[in-house]
Amino acid sequence: MDYLGIDFSCALGSIKNGNFPPKDCLLPLISKLLGYAIVAASTTVKLPQILKILKHRSVRGLSVVAFELEVVGYTIALAYCLHKGLPFSAFGELAFLLIQALILVAIIYYFSQPVGISTWIRALLYCAVAPTVLAGQIDPILFEALYASQHAIFFLARVPQIWKNFSNKSTGELSFLTCLMNSGGSLVRVFTSIQEKAPTSVILGSVLGILTNGTILSQIIIYQKPQVQKEKKVK
Repeated sequence: MDYLGIDFSCALGSIKNGNFPPKDCLLPLISKLLGYAIVAASTTVKLPQILKILKHRSVRGLSVVAFELEVVGYTIALAYCLHKGLPFSAFGELAFLLIQALILVAIIYYFSQPVGISTWIRALLYCAVAPTVLAGQIDPILFEALYASQHAIFFLARVPQIWKNFSNKSTGELSFLTCLMNSGGSLVRVFTSIQEKAPTSVILGSVLGILTNGTILSQIIIYQKPQVQKEKKVK
């Protein structure tokens, strides 16, 4: 039985015979199911962050550059996975994350008025280059170099936000739920990437995601608790 690229025959056959599915049969099945679970969850992962900004009509404490670099990173990662022909369950969340990241940046621009000329130049440059990258219409060697730099881009995308949180001793309008889902998604993606025999660079990217997202998540836990206590005292 094969459904959405998932082969259930091995596991179901073992269960029908009264046996527990063997490791070689069970792990790939779990990997596929988790992969599609991540893809499903990714459709709303940034929604809490978007709603929090809209509710408070504020981008206080958010690093604009961090979110812009995130868009660039998602674009390169999605283009690379499409180019490599990886199964959708191994990278599908990138498409949904990219769409939400673009919406998030647009909202941040809106609540960061007036937007400077340099910001408009970065936005226009992205719009000009992104379609070519996503279509894979670039030199293969350059493609590999771009994907290798993608890990640095994602790392650098988190650093400004981590530093801003540390400097302000506050995480502003950062959403705990979005950061929690980002951390959990990176953790699960390490397992699924190994099972799908994805390139080492793909696995490395997920590991970096665990470290950086985990750092921001810990900052939210540390800094938002004192902030809530201050607000209660003021009331």
